[in-house]
Amino acid sequence: MDVPPRASRGTRLEEAFADVRQTTERLASPLSAEDQTVQSMPDVSPTKWHRGHTSWFFETFLLLPELRGYEQLHPMYAFIFNSYYETVGARHPRPERGILSRPGIAEVAAYRRHVDEAMADLLARPLATETLDLVELGIHHEQQHQELLLMDIKHVLSKNPLRPAYSPPPGEAGSGSRAARAEARKVEWLEHPGGLVEIGHEGTGFSFDNESPRHAVQLVPFALADRPVTCGEWMEFVDDGGYLRPGLWLSEGWATLQAQRWNAPLYWDVEDMERDGVSVYTLCGSRRIDPAEPVVHVSYFEADAFARWAGARLPTEAEWETVAGLHPVDAPFGLHPPTAGGAGFFGTVWQWTSSSYSAYPGFRPAAGAVGEYNGKFMVNQQVLRGSACITPVGHARATYRNFFPAPARWAFSGVRLARDL
Repeated sequence: MDVPPRASRGTRLEEAFADVRQTTERLASPLSAEDQTVQSMPDVSPTKWHRGHTSWFFETFLLLPELRGYEQLHPMYAFIFNSYYETVGARHPRPERGILSRPGIAEVAAYRRHVDEAMADLLARPLATETLDLVELGIHHEQQHQELLLMDIKHVLSKNPLRPAYSPPPGEAGSGSRAARAEARKVEWLEHPGGLVEIGHEGTGFSFDNESPRHAVQLVPFALADRPVTCGEWMEFVDDGGYLRPGLWLSEGWATLQAQRWNAPLYWDVEDMERDGVSVYTLCGSRRIDPAEPVVHVSYFEADAFARWAGARLPTEAEWETVAGLHPVDAPFGLHPPTAGGAGFFGTVWQWTSSSYSAYPGFRPAAGAVGEYNGKFMVNQQVLRGSACITPVGHARATYRNFFPAPARWAFSGVRLARDL
């Protein structure tokens, strides 16, 4: 989208709003009505729910309070599409989103058009700074759900014995494997002398509330790997009995491994443990594993066990941000992590850190219902940093704090190692 550099903030947000709404529909377009209704586990939401929820967000926090005369398309949509905002009303249980055959995808599309038309009316008017801030939050919120839409539908389609592809591989009509595979280059270690550093958002440009306030952190000398862990390296961990050795695992991780019968990353098929026989399910269908590409869909427990096996550790989020902030953020969008040829801090996989998700010193949640966005989840979660191949372009930054529970594997999560100097 080309917006004149001197365009007003309202004009820029109007363009960004239209773009993000079109992108969501484009991501959903390959999927049938049946695809968009399935919920394969409680943590996954149906595609049509993501489309409806992101519309509900704009309706609830902008149209109802700001646009006089706005009428809801359906009064029950507020119940169906609310996610976790307790202060705005009751909601349909998350684990039961997949049992709702209605509203169908056509009705959800009509709901999106209804909201888009009203938002166009609102955005054409002079708006207060606080209202523009909410518009920008809604845009970034929808970008988050674009990523969730893809990781959720990947889980949904992977449960189908037909192993259908969300999209054919780039440049191919079918779902065959890649023609060429690059060798993974040797890891180089990016050393840092430690000392007093500052992390957190500096106050320019958009950020979520959990990225602030900026504050000082004391670091001891350390080094970070200049690329994520690859599938080839993970295969060595598997071959060396990494999933069979309790001494490598945290107690809860070992219990989770046994309960869920993990023997490899999610979406790996290891029935034949010979290297040439291991395949991986991707959004472009099943294919042989490329040893040079970053490993993806591993839990914090697996990441921690691998780091211990490798004689290393996971970085703290302060270490990660301090080093990653010196590298480019821009990365192309893709449906599977690209071969780790560069530093890969962004646009490959989200990288687990050893930091538990908690508030920065001086953090205060926003007033009102939007204050429920991040702060209420600051317990029993681990921080991930960077961005994934499926993260929308322009959505990543060095201060971004993603978070998931330690056992979670369906996110596009991988590993970057750290070590003490």
